[in-house]
Amino acid sequence: MSDLNQAVATATRWSLINTMVLRIGSFAAGVILARFFLSPREFGLYAVGLVVVNVMLSLNELGVSLALVRWNLELPRFAPTVLTLSTVSSSALYVVLFAAAPSVAAMLGSPDATTLLRVLCLTVVIDGIACVPIARLTREFKQMRRMIVDLANFAVTNGVTIALAATGSGAMSFAWGALAGNLVALIGFAIASPGMLRFGWDPAMARKLVRFGVPLAGASLLTLGILNVDSAVVGAVLGPVALGFYQLALNMSNWPVRVVSETARRVTFAGFSRLADSPAELAAGFYRALSIIMAAAMPICTVLAWLAEPVIVLVYGPKWAPAATALRFLVILGVLRVAYELAYDCLATSRRRALMAVQGWWLLTLVPTLLVMAHMAGIAGVAAGHVLVPLLLVLPAFLIALAPLGIRPGGILLACWRPLVGAGLMSAVLWTTLELAGRGLGAAVLAGFLSVLVYGPVVLPVLRGIRRPAALPDPAAKTPTPAELSGEPLQ
Repeated sequence: MSDLNQAVATATRWSLINTMVLRIGSFAAGVILARFFLSPREFGLYAVGLVVVNVMLSLNELGVSLALVRWNLELPRFAPTVLTLSTVSSSALYVVLFAAAPSVAAMLGSPDATTLLRVLCLTVVIDGIACVPIARLTREFKQMRRMIVDLANFAVTNGVTIALAATGSGAMSFAWGALAGNLVALIGFAIASPGMLRFGWDPAMARKLVRFGVPLAGASLLTLGILNVDSAVVGAVLGPVALGFYQLALNMSNWPVRVVSETARRVTFAGFSRLADSPAELAAGFYRALSIIMAAAMPICTVLAWLAEPVIVLVYGPKWAPAATALRFLVILGVLRVAYELAYDCLATSRRRALMAVQGWWLLTLVPTLLVMAHMAGIAGVAAGHVLVPLLLVLPAFLIALAPLGIRPGGILLACWRPLVGAGLMSAVLWTTLELAGRGLGAAVLAGFLSVLVYGPVVLPVLRGIRRPAALPDPAAKTPTPAELSGEPLQ
């Protein structure tokens, strides 16, 4: 157990460095693109492409790459079969998309996004090949190697995107940049994880892999549906300009999710998998991980909720101010996603049917809610609906699904009470400061600074707990989450 804790701790540190560097760099690239080169409509067209590619990435490898992390078999016994399955299924999916691209683009309210879809979705085929070496790096907690490849991917993706945008390529600059970055990443992962790009076929093993992976792929599809149906609704009902504003707000609300949750998820699926046969240790690991990630995410979300408009205007410019109406709600969704993604990885270790049921319920209730709210209140209504459904309808479903693993509502509340109280105090300080000092930039900076000072002492015991060696990881890493190879330059 001490060796596992050490491996997870080391992987978590490298994953954190990787995530922070990439997100800061991606944020800077997004600011350059939004301020100087691209319009809300062009961002909206790219968002249409992301909706499609993310849904495809949830299905492209049939979920079989997760077996490379979860199963204790020697990798040479089944990795070649995994590679064959994932490559064939990804290629077949792309062929279908290529033919259907005009209809899909029109359905999403952007018929001129057809070419963008056909270029951007080539990353789905690359992902189907790269998922095997990536899974090995995740299984062995080799996050330093992962970081080196991700940095190369980032540099090429954003370099090509900015260069093309500067020459007037518009939304297509995103597609060509992502494709170039993915090709570089594929080469990098092949070098970082040698011997993993060997095709092979074992019919008996293939049947086992499909039985294992399809439920996870289904759950992943539902998850991606949940995360992308709002963009689909905004594009279809309100058009690409509104979608551009909404996408900017959604990306900003995802800052805490990407910085906090992705850091954890690159190591915790592997960590939870090791504890799947010990309910008490699994529950303890879940509570500890939840406490830490909530403590890290809550202050970012609270500040963004109160200072949405001044932050957007300061960072992206006045033309993006309409995005603030959606951001105020979406940051609450960001907090919920941090917790729900941890629960997803915990359930994925042994309760895949329950996970699919929860995800299915979420999507079933979300779609009609967002359609109604879009017609009633535009992008702010969509954002509000995206918060109400998971808070009121999905939370009870997750609690029921986690109960057989020994994870109880009382333990979850104990894990979260300090971050929640801290967020309440931050809100009080932010409101008071803004009322007394006004709504200018200086007042916003002062309010944010004072609120963080108040939050720190409340969560200090949680942060100290990170260094305790006795508890198992603060972990959570599902092998590549959808769009991990896409380079997403817009942050």
